[in-house]
Amino acid sequence: MKFKDKVFIITGATSGMGRSIATEFSGEGAACVLSGRNAERGTSLADELTGKGGKAIFLAGDVGLEEINKRLVETALQNFGKLDGVITNAGMLGLGKVTDLESDVWQETFQTNVYSVFYLLKHAIPEMQKNGSGRVIVNASIAAFKSFPNHPAYCASKAAAVSLAKQIASDYGPEIRVNAICPGPVDTPFLHDSAIAFPDPEKAVAEAGEKTLLKRLGKPDDIAKLVAFLAGDESSWITGSSYIIDGGTLTAG
Repeated sequence: MKFKDKVFIITGATSGMGRSIATEFSGEGAACVLSGRNAERGTSLADELTGKGGKAIFLAGDVGLEEINKRLVETALQNFGKLDGVITNAGMLGLGKVTDLESDVWQETFQTNVYSVFYLLKHAIPEMQKNGSGRVIVNASIAAFKSFPNHPAYCASKAAAVSLAKQIASDYGPEIRVNAICPGPVDTPFLHDSAIAFPDPEKAVAEAGEKTLLKRLGKPDDIAKLVAFLAGDESSWITGSSYIIDGGTLTAG
């Protein structure tokens, strides 16, 4: 129960990596404020976690809007009395080459992938400072360092998210520890949506796993374990870092 009596906000929690992170943290005793756009999936997850003896509450909304992020912090305080950490997972692909991409899609991708981090931490950091400590993990992507066909908005926004995490770590240490994680191909609905940008999506997904040094796609639980480590006391001398967790994808080239 490494997170007993700790309160975390977890965005993008309704599926994939976010759902696994929420399950991992709840299982370790955390009270979780969950966020996502799909109210049915989010409510179902909160009910599942509470049914297992955990503490969880779901708030539906678009984290690209500042008001939703403010409400997440308020929800944590109203229901659990404090806030100890933030895990940002919400993501949008915004597929299309620069010359084909609609300006509003570019804007929405940055709102979801970057502005949401800024908005949430703007309101969350003062509350964590009241505790004298806080843990923040920003879920970015190896797309911060590697290009993919028809992913300019996604790649650029994830690079911005990594840079933002480092800057916040610099500005708010030592009380607040901030790290980014950069997953490679993880077997989630998001990966399959991303593969639509390739000529043969099914082949692209299969090759993504085969091209890793470990010869498989990542699992959401692989990511959840890393996030739990970075949010726990075992990583007490780690901040301002970006952790690549990609099965060796970048090394394989």
